[in-house]
Amino acid sequence: MKILITGATGLVGTALAALCRSRNIDVNYLTTNKNKIISIKGQQGFYWNPEEGQINGDCFNGVSAIVNLAGASISKRWSRANKKVILNSRINSLRTLYKGLESTDRSTITTFVSASAIGRYPDSLINYFTEKEMEVDNSFLGEVVEAWENEIGRFQALNINVAQIRVGLVLSKFGGALPQMAKPIRNYIGAPIGSGMQWQSWIHIDDLARMFLFVIEHNLEGTFNGVAPNPVTNAKLVKEIATVLEKPLIFPNVPKFLLKIVLGEMSYLLFASQRVSSKKIEKAGFDFDYQNINGALQHIYGKEEKQENIDPLIN
Repeated sequence: MKILITGATGLVGTALAALCRSRNIDVNYLTTNKNKIISIKGQQGFYWNPEEGQINGDCFNGVSAIVNLAGASISKRWSRANKKVILNSRINSLRTLYKGLESTDRSTITTFVSASAIGRYPDSLINYFTEKEMEVDNSFLGEVVEAWENEIGRFQALNINVAQIRVGLVLSKFGGALPQMAKPIRNYIGAPIGSGMQWQSWIHIDDLARMFLFVIEHNLEGTFNGVAPNPVTNAKLVKEIATVLEKPLIFPNVPKFLLKIVLGEMSYLLFASQRVSSKKIEKAGFDFDYQNINGALQHIYGKEEKQENIDPLIN
């Protein structure tokens, strides 16, 4: 098997590429940096420029599945310029891939899997969302995910299996939100955000990487939530991080208005509440290695944890 990955140098892409290497699955990857193109056994880089709609069609040679993880980080101030980058990076990447697939021999390609986000679901403290939910969150993030998924849906016209994984809060000590959450706790100034009652649907990075590969290996189609079976509130998550790090929580909750002043509209990410179900992917046969938050955090930060830094695909 050979898989083409976009966003292979990001947090999820790095974990997925490492998983592929451990299973002797060859990886092609696309990069916008020509200096990061390497060719070694099991790994081959190709240049693309989604902003210009450019892609090296050789990247599809011998590929049986494509995983799309491309997209600019949403964790930066939502200025007008940054909003444009966040949206266009996702849309342009998908359109460039689609154009490349249209004009190449795709006879070996059976599956296209793209990341999406649970930010599509409405902000709610009481609802429990499944993939059947039709309402879209009334926020910038909701708008982005809706446009993102509309572009993903276009790939069905290519007569290949199309799936999307709505990713929740990814837990890893090598990037993403967790190190930023752990930092103030390590420095004895950690505290829940706002009321602390907002739901946070999380997933361990290893389970997420396995989920993408599971969808490919089982020829799955449709939408799946990339979250663990047991969401927690923000207050619970902060408490569990502090417990694993053996640090006290001294300060009161961080006021919502203060973070709005500091972060602007982007502070919405900290207060949005989405309690999301993992039942669909479980019914398809996927087993989570990390079902509970304490076990996931113990693996990431615990004293007995043996995990070593994952070698990036691109040095």
